[in-house]
Amino acid sequence: MRPKSIFAFFTIFLLTPLLGGCWDSMDIEKRATVLAIAIDKVDPSEKKEESYISHFPGSLPRDGEMLQLTAQVSVPGRIPLGPETTGGGEQEPVWVLTAVGHTVDDALLNLQQELADQLFLGHLRVLVISKEIAQEGVKEINDYFRRNAQVRRTTWMVISEEKAAKYMKIAPKLERVPALYLTDMVSNAEQLGKLPSADMGIFWRTLSSKGQDGALPYLKIHKEENIAIKGFAYFYEDKMKGIIEPIEIGNLMSVLGEKEGGYGAFYTVPGSDDKVLVRAIRRYSRMKTSIKNGKPEIRVKIRYETEIDEDAKNKVNLGSVKLIKKIEKRASKDITTSLKRLIQKMQKEESDIFGFGEHVRAKQPAYWNKHVKTKEKWRQVFKDIDIEIEMDVQIQQSGIKAK
Repeated sequence: MRPKSIFAFFTIFLLTPLLGGCWDSMDIEKRATVLAIAIDKVDPSEKKEESYISHFPGSLPRDGEMLQLTAQVSVPGRIPLGPETTGGGEQEPVWVLTAVGHTVDDALLNLQQELADQLFLGHLRVLVISKEIAQEGVKEINDYFRRNAQVRRTTWMVISEEKAAKYMKIAPKLERVPALYLTDMVSNAEQLGKLPSADMGIFWRTLSSKGQDGALPYLKIHKEENIAIKGFAYFYEDKMKGIIEPIEIGNLMSVLGEKEGGYGAFYTVPGSDDKVLVRAIRRYSRMKTSIKNGKPEIRVKIRYETEIDEDAKNKVNLGSVKLIKKIEKRASKDITTSLKRLIQKMQKEESDIFGFGEHVRAKQPAYWNKHVKTKEKWRQVFKDIDIEIEMDVQIQQSGIKAK
């Protein structure tokens, strides 16, 4: 046998075991697929039975503090793939399970003890964290999910005003699977211009960056069956400090460069007591940074393409080009005032959710490396910098009706 043939034979022989498929694969029927997880703090006054699976009594540094983890697990064969049909029984498409633990992993290990199939987080769609936990800090929660290779970075992470466990049991009319409804709600809100891009991966990135603070959607249950976007929760380090109102989210998105417009506001028509509802269709923004007198100065130029959706009292002639120009000027002035108020609020809170620090770090590296360097120092600088807003509102449509 020729040397080349011998080499080829041994090469094929050595590589053959690698062609055996996925050695660590697991049948889908043997997985307990988790679609959603809610995390709450256990009230010390409530007695929760604890199984000693990952530790012995008294061996943890935080023996008195516990988390309650509520998981929504899909029932094989019950997740609807098309329009709902009658018959087939009333079995729920998901199974809601609860476990407690001193950490997220501890609670999941306790939960696994109650299941025959292995927990699988590869299809986790949404993680709901109660406001109470978010205010104390989400560092340990982030640590577990960042280390878990199954968890996708596109998973949504949201803050709940009520106990997070309640979101695992809501049964909305439009979707039989609560986790899918909750996921669609926040992802569709992003596409409709109601929320900036803020999935789990983006939140982790902003927490790790030196010039931007994190923010997450803030939700509230409305009338027991529906979920409303209550605002946007902003963070200082890993702790939630407060929320901005829904109408302020549009201002935030304009600075972030999110083009899709989804919010509108009422503006007084100059020379009249009438008000019109002007809604943003598209937003465009550019940011410039400079260093003057040893301090960063930031200039944000924003252009809104808008339409008039409603005339509250129907008293004015919206076919007048001159009047439209006056409304544009009034809207530009009011939006500028509102945006400056939001920026000043964030400066006072020392939470740069706009990412101004990242722009300074990218465009003024010499200044950053000499005078800032760290996120803590940037917060002190951020409090006192001058931020100029140049707003241009253009009304593309006024919905003129025939007289």
